[in-house]
Parts: sequence; structure tokens; C-alpha cells
Amino acid sequence: MDMKKVMAFKILLLVTISLTTIGCKRSSSSNSSRATGWDINSRDGGFQYNTQFKEQETAPGLVFVEGGTFTMGRVQDDVMHDWNNTPTQQHVQSFYMDETEVTNKMYMEYLDWLKRIYPPSEENYRAIYIGALPDTLVWRNRLGYNEVMTENYLRHPGYGEYPVVGVSWIQAVEFANWRTDRVNEMYLEEAGYITRDAKIASVEAGQTFNTDTYINAPTQVYGGNDSITSPQNTRRRVQTTASGDTINVYAGRETGIISPSYRLPTEAEWEYAALGLTELRSYNIYRGRKKYPWDGQYTRSGKRKVRGDQLANFKQGKGDYGGIAGWSDDGADITNQVKQYEPNDFGLYDMAGNVAEWVADVYRPIVDDEFNDFNYYRGNVYTKNAISEDGTVKIVTTDEIVFDTLPNGKVIARDLPGEIAQVPVDEDETYLRQNFDRSDNRNFRDGDKQSSRQYRESFSEEDGVTTETSMTSKMYNSPKHNIDVDDSTGALIREYDKSNKRTSLINDEVRVYKGGSWKDREYWLDPAQRRYFPQTMATDYIGFRCAMSRVGSKSKNKNKTKN
Repeated sequence: MDMKKVMAFKILLLVTISLTTIGCKRSSSSNSSRATGWDINSRDGGFQYNTQFKEQETAPGLVFVEGGTFTMGRVQDDVMHDWNNTPTQQHVQSFYMDETEVTNKMYMEYLDWLKRIYPPSEENYRAIYIGALPDTLVWRNRLGYNEVMTENYLRHPGYGEYPVVGVSWIQAVEFANWRTDRVNEMYLEEAGYITRDAKIASVEAGQTFNTDTYINAPTQVYGGNDSITSPQNTRRRVQTTASGDTINVYAGRETGIISPSYRLPTEAEWEYAALGLTELRSYNIYRGRKKYPWDGQYTRSGKRKVRGDQLANFKQGKGDYGGIAGWSDDGADITNQVKQYEPNDFGLYDMAGNVAEWVADVYRPIVDDEFNDFNYYRGNVYTKNAISEDGTVKIVTTDEIVFDTLPNGKVIARDLPGEIAQVPVDEDETYLRQNFDRSDNRNFRDGDKQSSRQYRESFSEEDGVTTETSMTSKMYNSPKHNIDVDDSTGALIREYDKSNKRTSLINDEVRVYKGGSWKDREYWLDPAQRRYFPQTMATDYIGFRCAMSRVGSKSKNKNKTKN
């Protein structure tokens, strides 16, 4: 072969290999779009996306709970004849859950923040702080001396690591919302989107951080000062582009930095997590035969070193809340410090005993698995961001706080300054939808003709044809107390429902609580047990813990699934 042809062939081969390599690099590069070939995350703007995201970071206080299928409901003997938790097969997505119940120290941090940002000494803010205070009077008893708990349980460091009680369902939800904002504020600070100690410098109402506001209107966070040249602009991340321009940079959800919200777990999540079904499931476990968060059918340990020790804090019997002095059965007479008993297989402590716990669900005697058996939850109330006349989201200001008076007379703030006002969804979101058609879905498929025990049909006859004109149903008939405020004196006017025709305490404002407490007998330690209580009220035996949804893969070990 001619030397020139050989050289030409070699050059052509090298060019071909080089072009092929370049093409491969470009197509496989995480910063090159597989849709368009355009660059992602370039300094000149354009599409910005976290292409290096591995998996969701476990947020403070939480442990990972890998989802799966399980038998929800009781399969043990129904000695109470409640018939309110018939076994159903459910599937729960992976999520995160608090390792322990929320403690007094954790809740005190929340109260301290509220007191600094919304000083109760100022009339406009007083109800915000007072509305978040736990009800310490829940410890009082007409025939018992419990004043030491009334005066000390919440604030004394001796009870700092004990679960907080006296907190209503509404207060628990507000704590979870506050916790979401504080954790995301910390994440953004660590990533450089917010300057160091900006969260500490925010000591005025309306100058605080809110996650939803940051996502939807980042220029309105921290009071809305978005000037790059302003000396107050210590809470912004700025970036210089390739052309030399300086711009503000904000973190959206596509950065992977902003965490999903803390919230109360659903009933299905709580029960699944309490059972601790992590190992290879035997037939009995899979079919729901597991009775406690630990293995076995008894409340005492069978391990040699601790044989006979109680595995949870509960009432042993009449007049026996802990055992004999000097050799206590469970180490506590009231609540106990968290992490005093062995965790279950998920690493969760006190999923039986110590305190019962609020969950997100509205109570109904049945779990409607015929309609849904995936991430079951009754209580969805869909809202959307309120939009101002100029087309921007409406941010609540300090002079626009709306307070609600609860049926028990307590006053709570509907929204805090700096948050986005919420309104119910309307026909713009529901028209021709198949998955939802209303804003409030708490009583969906409940009280209709198919599910009601009592309904009345009305008929009309016209031209010899009888037609059904209406059907009124009554599923629940709970008391309807009313409370109002005297405009002249500001005093509360309480009107009790004294009707003797009421047949139930169930309505859309009663919530499920799960697990036994220090006040309950062994029967209630079964994770399948379910009870209900008004969402506006509190007790000395109900606490709570938070949960968080998982985004991305089902398992933390992605290699577990074969490709």
C-alpha cells in the first residue's frame, strides 16, 4: 500500500475514533441533556439541575423506614368488640420517622423561637405564643395530687428528654410546620444560599424564613429585601456570570437541597413502622400475626441478661403503674425518658407504651381499602396558594394575621407572617378530574347511601311516574358546641349542645391516636389498636412524633434491586 494512503488511512481512523469518543462523552455526560444535547448548569444561565444527586439525606431526628406491604388491622381477639380495625392488606411507600417521640426539650426550642419572634408582650402576637403552649393542666386529677407535673413536667430539665404531652393535634401539626422551615433554613445556609447565622439574625415577625415562600417567591423571604447592593442583603447567594453580571441565585426543588416537609405520620405509616417488619417475613408476620413492635407474644424480655424485664412502659394493673419499689417492672410510674427500652427493628423507640401518639388521619370506624390500598390516608384537604391582584402569591403580613377560636375557647393563628396564604381549590383544579373533585375530602365515601346506616329517601309523583327527588343521610350525629366572642367585652360566650338526641362523638375534627401509653393496660400496646380524640384537645398520655416522605428510590441500598 502507498505510504501516503497509509498515512491518510491512519489520520482518518484517528479522526473517526476522536469524534466517536467526543460523541460518547457528550451523550454520557450528566451535564448534557439527553433530550436536546444542550449543556445543563452552564454559567450563562439556562436550565439548572442537580445532576449529582445521590439520594435524600436523612433529616435531623429521623430514621429510614423502607416501605412494603403488610396486614393493617387487628387479627387478635377483639375483646372490646370495637370492630373498628378489620384486617386489610395495605402498601406503604418508604418514608422517614422520628426515632423517638418529640420531647419536652424539642418542644421548648419551638416555644423559645416563637417567644423571640412573636413576643407575647405585644398584643398582636400574644395569641401566637399562648396558642402553642401545651396544656399543663392535663395532669390535674380531682382525686389525685399531681401538681409537681403540672408545674414542672414541661420546663424542668429533669423531664427534658421525656415525651411532651398536653399537645393537641393542631399544635402538633404547627410544630411540624415550624420544624420544616428551620431544617430547610439550615440546609440552605450550609449550601451557601443563605449566609451564616442569617437565621439567628431574623428576630422580627415577617423577617423569618418559610419554605413554601422561598420556593414560590424567594425575593419575599426575610422581609422581601432583594437588592444586591443593599447592606441588608446578607441572606442572598450571588453569582457572577461569564459575562460579568452579578445575579441573585436561589435554590429550587431541582437542587435537591430543600427537604420534604415534616408532618404527622398517617395511621398506615405509624402502624407499619411500629410492627418493624424488616427481616425476611415469616408467614405469620406477613399475615399480621405480629402482636407487638418486638418479637414474641409477651411484654417481658426473654434474653438471658434482662430476662423478665418489661419491654415497654404501661399500666401493669389496677393501682400498679410501674411495679414494686426497688425493683420496678418497667422503670417508670408516669412517662419515661426516651430510649429507655429496646427499639424495634426499624430503630424506633417507644412504639408501644410511654405515650400514645397522634397520627394524621381523621377517625372513621372503617379503613376503606375497597377504594384505596396504597398509602391509605383519610384527611386530605387540598388548598392552593392565594394569588394577589398583581398575579403574585399573597404573603401574610403582620397586620393580616387571622386568628381562629377553637371549640374549646383556645385561639390559634391560621397563618404566620411570611407564609403564603392558602385558599381551597376550585373548579380550575377539579374540572373533569377523576382523582379528586373537591377541596375537603375528610368525609369522602362516608355518610353516603352505601355507607350510611340511616338514610331517608324522598319521592315525587308526576304524570303517574314516581321518581326519587332527594336522599338525606346521617352517618354521625355528634354534639355541636358553639363559641362566640362578645364584641363589646371580648369575653367568650360558650354554648353547650345539650341535646339528648346525639348518638356519636365522631365528626371531621376527631383524629386517630395509636399505641398504648403509661396509663393504658397491655391490650392497647398492639400497634393495630386505634382510638380517637378531638383534634383541639390534649391529654397527659398523648404525645406525637413526626414523619417525612421519601423521594427517589424505595430502598437506601440501590444495589438491592437487580438491573
